[in-house]
Amino acid sequence: MSFISKIKTGNERYPALTGIRAMGAMIVFFDHFPFSPNSHIRINVLAFFFVLSGFLIVRLYYNKIEQPGKNMRTYFLNRFARIYPVYFLLLTVAVLLRHDFRLWLLIKNYTLTHAFVNNENDFIIPPSWSLTVEECFYFLAPFIIFFIKRFNFLTSFIFASVLLSLALLIARPDIPIFRNAAFVFSTTFFGHFAEFYAGVYLALIMIKKEQKGIIKIKGLRWTLTGAAGVAALIIAMGYVYAYPPPDTTKIIIINNFLIPVPIAILYYGLMCENSMASRILSAKWPGILGRSSYTFYLLHTIIIYSLAMPYLLPYFGSYYVVCSVLTCVVTWFISIAIFVFYEEPLNLFIRKKFITKENTKPSLPM
Repeated sequence: MSFISKIKTGNERYPALTGIRAMGAMIVFFDHFPFSPNSHIRINVLAFFFVLSGFLIVRLYYNKIEQPGKNMRTYFLNRFARIYPVYFLLLTVAVLLRHDFRLWLLIKNYTLTHAFVNNENDFIIPPSWSLTVEECFYFLAPFIIFFIKRFNFLTSFIFASVLLSLALLIARPDIPIFRNAAFVFSTTFFGHFAEFYAGVYLALIMIKKEQKGIIKIKGLRWTLTGAAGVAALIIAMGYVYAYPPPDTTKIIIINNFLIPVPIAILYYGLMCENSMASRILSAKWPGILGRSSYTFYLLHTIIIYSLAMPYLLPYFGSYYVVCSVLTCVVTWFISIAIFVFYEEPLNLFIRKKFITKENTKPSLPM
């Protein structure tokens, strides 16, 4: 495993957040392949990723984007280099394994527009619906930044709220996209916008702190407050699911609008306070796993449903948990190899080939 030594860690500005990506990817894996059949984790893990995306994009590009339409080439090339090469590769693998070559299905998945339609059978890679959400945020981020700079954060938040209102107006059973309000809130950027905005607000706070040159603070109050808030809402979510059928309205309020706040507070603590959690998440192995977590996120369901469950699980009998853990380890190993030999080299090649040299090295974990 000498190739693992090729992964450079420790040069990220916020290394604990890279470790968060690894932890979130792990939770997603064990939700899809739990320790025992039919048991699932009732945690809105995607909120952690969406808050993180909102933070990183605004923190990285806030001072580089003056207004939508200007100097956007570098921004969109960076997003393309980060998202699409690995997605195209693993999607092609999934298509070949699935043997479903319907043209419209392929077009929707390769263009990442498949999650605009309320049909999970269209998701060749099941978790890829969240990439459509991310793609929408990447497209709207320049406008979000523009509204904040031109007016203020509240105006930008109102802009996103209006977009949500429009999406809900469009959401009708007789229209191909969105279909209903539940789908808008569960599977689209418009329903998840508050999660991204929690990260956006956090980025604005960090920008001001870094301009003053004061980043580290004493104590653990922000880390503990954020962790306690997240834990409380996870318990509340468990309570909602304990009484089936679960109340959809309560789930939306907790997942989409409440939990992003303590997540942002927790991230603030991890970046600014010297806690044990921050030190663990900033260590070498969480950094390695975090750097390869995007590949892992896309790859894990392919391995679970195409290899582990049909071929490996029968050999383990009642040792379900052993098969689950072994599959996780194998998936991480393959993900790291793909990151080292494909994802990172191609990412850097695209940046060096099409972007000016001063923009080839991102300063944040992306």
